[in-house]
Amino acid sequence: MAIWGRLSSRTIANANHMRKRMNQGFINPASGLSPALNRGTPLFSDGNRRHLDSLPRNRATLSWFQRFKSTLAENQQDSFLSSDSDEDHQSLQFPGGKVSYTSEMNFISESSETRVPCYRVLDDDGELIPDSDFQQVSEEVAVKMYSKMVSLQIMDTIFYEAQRQGRISFYLTSAGEEAINIASAAALSEQDIILPQYREPGVLLWRGFTLQEFADQCFGNKADYGKGRQMPIHYGSKKHNFFTISSPIATQLPQAAGIAYSLKMDNKKACVVSYIGDGGTSEGDFHAGLNFAAVMEAPVIFFCRNNGWAISTNVSEQFRSDGIVVKGRAYGIRSIRVDGNDALAVYTAVSAAREMAVNEHRPILIEALTYRVGHHSTSDDSTKYRKLDEIVYWKNARNPVNRFRNWVQSNGWWSEQQETQLRNSVRKQLLEAIQVAEKAEKPPLSEMFRDVYDYPPSNLEEQEKHLRETISRHPSDYPVDIPV
Repeated sequence: MAIWGRLSSRTIANANHMRKRMNQGFINPASGLSPALNRGTPLFSDGNRRHLDSLPRNRATLSWFQRFKSTLAENQQDSFLSSDSDEDHQSLQFPGGKVSYTSEMNFISESSETRVPCYRVLDDDGELIPDSDFQQVSEEVAVKMYSKMVSLQIMDTIFYEAQRQGRISFYLTSAGEEAINIASAAALSEQDIILPQYREPGVLLWRGFTLQEFADQCFGNKADYGKGRQMPIHYGSKKHNFFTISSPIATQLPQAAGIAYSLKMDNKKACVVSYIGDGGTSEGDFHAGLNFAAVMEAPVIFFCRNNGWAISTNVSEQFRSDGIVVKGRAYGIRSIRVDGNDALAVYTAVSAAREMAVNEHRPILIEALTYRVGHHSTSDDSTKYRKLDEIVYWKNARNPVNRFRNWVQSNGWWSEQQETQLRNSVRKQLLEAIQVAEKAEKPPLSEMFRDVYDYPPSNLEEQEKHLRETISRHPSDYPVDIPV
């Protein structure tokens, strides 16, 4: 008992805070259920609960599923969680922790009887659900959130039209997922590091990336930070702690775990947030990233946008589990399912997740249920694999922008006049940005071969020489606006 007596008041406060957060709908990896589903089924026996309540709380006492820091810590946890019953003495002292024996053969069910509930705060009409547990949002933050959601919506529409006009080569929209973009960004600190997939431009927009910077990247001109070497929408900004988007799916997840571990080692009060679509969870990197983060206790939030379709593949054809949220338990990661079209719910869940990740040094998995209203990209026609009625329903009845506007407006923070002014202003700014980006000079051809090696190897020099010779022989086949 002397060891427990040395626990600080701060440790006890952190433990109490963790228990409070676990009562907000996050699934406890130890039990696999959120408290809402676990009422009437105590996690501990009465005897163990009395023993537990008599001691100060810390992460070891409540999170025995985590990797052990030492043999001493392992012994403390095993003795703490054991009882005096004969059955408890029949157990295996395994390197990962004590495992009880049983004479009954029971296979773990492939699924629970009920699905994990989806946390939300606003109903479909944008009205606050009575007795909702959510993070209060000031008028200033709420108005900014709504303004950025509208800006993202307009930006997607105009850039999509620009691609259809042949002015840029590629584009994809965030239509239907505006709340995920903006609300998650609003809940984070500027010091938090973002590793995006490719449908999170709203995070950059929230952090101050200008419409001109978006246009410069899409047109690949000299002002583009990627020097025109990336496809459109592959944004990146060191200034805004936003890693450059990479086309390969899910590669950012193990990277996020490693970056988060470095933040932990440097004692930074920040976390990493890595976004992924439901299709990306079928990649091996998803599982590697989660396991790495859990074992190393890295402060990272894995944010999965479950929009129902991985390009043309429905979620029912991807996995048999109850979505993505239940996958966290297998890796010992606290998880929550949230309504991705409810900006207040997303904001609240990410706020709580960030607090746990930073203060407790743990990964968190968030599954946001939403819907991709637009095509996967300008290379896709989603009406070939899903019904038009389904798209229209989500676009109108479950529109996250309209839903949040109703709530903001009901508080007296928004008006029709402000709406008109905002939409006209953003559209004007964006059209002007496109005109500037389109006329700007392109990066020289030499930039294609720079910034990888300190000294270019011979094979790269040969490739550049061969390309220049080919252009000289066939000048009409190459763009005239790229300086050679």
